[in-house]
Amino acid sequence: MSSTTTEEGTTRTITLTNGKTFTFGSNASTTDEAIPVVDVSGMYSDKLEDRQAVAEKIRKAAHGIGFLSIVNHGIDMSLAQDVLDQAKSFFALPAEKKMEVCTDLIADEFCGYHPMQHYNPNGWKKRDLYEAYNWNYNAANDPEYPDASIPETNLWPTELPEFKKRLCAYQTEMIRLARRLTRMFALALHIPENSFDDIVKRPEAGARILHYPQQEASRDDQNGIGAHTDVEYFTIITADTEGLEVLSKSARWIKVKPTPGSFIVNIADCFMRQTNDFFVSTVHRVINESGRERYSVPFFWGFDRQSVLNPIPTCVSEDNPNKYPVMTAGEYYLWRTRRQKTMWKTGEGEAQAH
Repeated sequence: MSSTTTEEGTTRTITLTNGKTFTFGSNASTTDEAIPVVDVSGMYSDKLEDRQAVAEKIRKAAHGIGFLSIVNHGIDMSLAQDVLDQAKSFFALPAEKKMEVCTDLIADEFCGYHPMQHYNPNGWKKRDLYEAYNWNYNAANDPEYPDASIPETNLWPTELPEFKKRLCAYQTEMIRLARRLTRMFALALHIPENSFDDIVKRPEAGARILHYPQQEASRDDQNGIGAHTDVEYFTIITADTEGLEVLSKSARWIKVKPTPGSFIVNIADCFMRQTNDFFVSTVHRVINESGRERYSVPFFWGFDRQSVLNPIPTCVSEDNPNKYPVMTAGEYYLWRTRRQKTMWKTGEGEAQAH
């Protein structure tokens, strides 16, 4: 089922592929609101109260707008720049070389190349103006639980000798950061800090590089990428310029300006489901009106595919019962992947990017 859009005056209602709908008025964006900035240096402290202080700030952001910018996170930003540089090199390759690693070559996986203008999730006049390359988690490269016996499912280009090395180095550090943040999210939910430790030993930890040309068409006719939500638990994003827009609770599009040295973190659908909507998986999109090419690198963090999406105990009660059917994370990931790949073939449907 593709996304649909209806208009009544200045109001638009869009149905997403996760089954939810949202409505907004003006298609313009604003800087009057901003996502919160959280200093997460305290999550490395030996003192529980320091970690809890960080977790409470994360709790407020995750329950409020579902997005936050994290600073003092301990990651060497030269690793992010390496990946952005590799992205520029990859997307500059001839189209036929990029198509040698097309995502359609592996069923039920979202790895490989996604060509320019193949999605139109919101039904605008023009298809979304971006191209992308995805790569999956490889257990052999896990920084804490390596296992070379698990086969890799990726499609790597052969023309760029440093490409795989640089992307995997960045992914490794994102896994470290995501595991640390997972503990902060546990504290934010007022459950033991180690509650999720066992189900992030074999995580979903794929990543993506994206290229958005400068958009010439009106934002009423085209998106960089259309309004959508992410699939897994949370996403960590780096980008070289603005373009990301987040739909606030007041139904206004907020421009997110990247702060040097920071990462953007947003809640995804699985975490929203498991927290019974306490954490918010917020609708977002990209429109590149920056005057230059835009490159970004989202890292998608999800729990073990065998883990069951039972509701978090602190998020349900007699007055607030569970809203979602219980299934495994893997069942949900697979459903969404098949849905997106089917829609990729037809040129329609929600796509995941930042």
